[in-house]
Order: sequence, then structure tokens, then C-alpha cells
Amino acid sequence: MEDKPFSQACENNKPYILAALKKAFAKTKSVLEVGSGTGQHAVFFAPNLPHLHWQCSDQKEYHAGINQWLDEYPCENLHRPLALKLDHDEWLKTSPSTGEQFDGVYTANTAHIMLENEIKALMHSVDYHLPKNGVFCQYGPFKVNGKFTSESNQAFHEQLIANGRGGYRDIDELAAWAPKLTLIERIDMPANNMMLVWQS
Repeated sequence: MEDKPFSQACENNKPYILAALKKAFAKTKSVLEVGSGTGQHAVFFAPNLPHLHWQCSDQKEYHAGINQWLDEYPCENLHRPLALKLDHDEWLKTSPSTGEQFDGVYTANTAHIMLENEIKALMHSVDYHLPKNGVFCQYGPFKVNGKFTSESNQAFHEQLIANGRGGYRDIDELAAWAPKLTLIERIDMPANNMMLVWQS
């Protein structure tokens, strides 16, 4: 078997993110993770949030790696990845595993990787499909009032742009693309990251 995909950043940030999710998703029943990546977050969060169902999703080419993690750390409330490529696939409104509408959405370190049409599609989809009082937790580095929060963030943004990625997004820009969502909390996290907690 091939080695599982691994992200050191996931290992570093997962306890801090979990602390934020325990509060934000306290009343949430079904979470859609957009961009499950390696799968490391999913296998850590699901058993620590036993009151909800955690649905992985990502582009199909990442499913094999995610499933390796799910095979090693199975959990009753953790579900196999579904295909979701933003601005390409239809949004996942309900869980095929439970039949419930997703009342929570989680994504980590995606906004600065996505191209503008993709992050717009994400914000529009969450804005449109998240039910009343639903919660969207968005983790990663962002700009605030048009400014970077550190010199290293600005350098990484410039590197992303040079490599054909979308680069860092301003929080106000994200809000403009999701007018029905309210940013109820902005939590400063280690390594110049933030957790944005939006509510519908």
C-alpha cells in the first residue's frame, strides 16, 4: 500500500481547530467538509465530535489518500469522501449517508489556494444552501481590511499568485460574496491563521 498523504500543518493545527469547532458546532448535526485534503482533519475531528456526522468531500484525485486515513482510523460518524469540485460539480445539499441536510460546513486552507471563481462558488453555495442558523467554519490565512497580518503571509501570497493560485482573500471580500451569512466570530489562531465562524 502506498504511504498515506501527510501534512505536518494538519498535525500542528488540529487541536486548536478542534477547540473552536467544539464551540461553533455544539448544536450542529451534519457537517460537510469542503476540501478534505489528506483526510487527517476528518479522522481527528469526527471521533472528538461524536454528536454530529462528518462528511468528507474533495476532488476525485484526492479520494484514495483520504480513504487510506479513513481505513486506518474508522469511526461510525465519519463518512467516505464525495466528489466535489467547486464551480464544476453540483453542491452537496444533503448527506447520502444520513439523508439529513447539512447544517454545518467546514473548510481549511482552501480560500487562498482556490482561484477567484472557485472561492466565489464556495461562498455563494454556502450562502444559498446553508439552512437558517447553520454554521460555516472557515480556517486559514486571510487579509483584514486589505492588509496582510504578517510579512510571511504577504510573501506566501505572492508565491501563490506566481504559481497560478488565487492568493489570500480579504474577509470583507468573502462577506460580499455571501450576503446572507453573518460573521459571528473571528478567532486568531497560531501561525497567523484565523477561524472565521459564519452563521446563516
